[in-house]
Amino acid sequence: MLEVLKQNYGYLFEDELLNEINDVGIYKNVVEGFQLIEIGDYIRSMPLLLSGAIKILREDANGDELILYFIESGDTCAMTLSCCLGQSKSEIRAVAETDTDLIMVPVQKMEEWLSKYKSWQRFILQSYHDRMTELLHAIDTIAFLRLDERLFKYLKDKAMVNHNEIIHVTHQEVARDLHTSRVVISRLLKKLEIDKKIELHRNNIKVIDL
Repeated sequence: MLEVLKQNYGYLFEDELLNEINDVGIYKNVVEGFQLIEIGDYIRSMPLLLSGAIKILREDANGDELILYFIESGDTCAMTLSCCLGQSKSEIRAVAETDTDLIMVPVQKMEEWLSKYKSWQRFILQSYHDRMTELLHAIDTIAFLRLDERLFKYLKDKAMVNHNEIIHVTHQEVARDLHTSRVVISRLLKKLEIDKKIELHRNNIKVIDL
């Protein structure tokens, strides 16, 4: 595990910190669709991604979901850190977008490293900044973009985190992530295909205009 840690985080952390992560971290391999964090859970550890991608979602009072952002290899989710440190319940759901390898770091060490290692402190602060920027982008997307623009941005983001222009997703799954109906999504997907931005196939969507 140490070698994989160095490949993904060696440019950020000193050897002493990498060795500590290797000693106390719990390695996990999760499959696409696996739910890592549920809304209402108390979070006892924070993920460091080694490969793959995780999508972060919110849920409304009716149980409908809205995707906020993705985290990828070399990232973490600072929202889990604030829940850990504040001993509060999670307000987000984290689901593996792809098969994902990660290391779960216990909350006790996360607090200790904030004062012990400047590199960890910088990493956490940068993570907060990155996630806040992504949240602002998510708000801007909802507030200022038409639904067809939101849909196309979603498809491009999904293609990029999967590193594949072919997206294996149903119209219903897209509708759920964008908090709308399948009928609306199907109509807008057809419009995007007419505009030659995507190609619709039986079991997948190809994003042309990346």
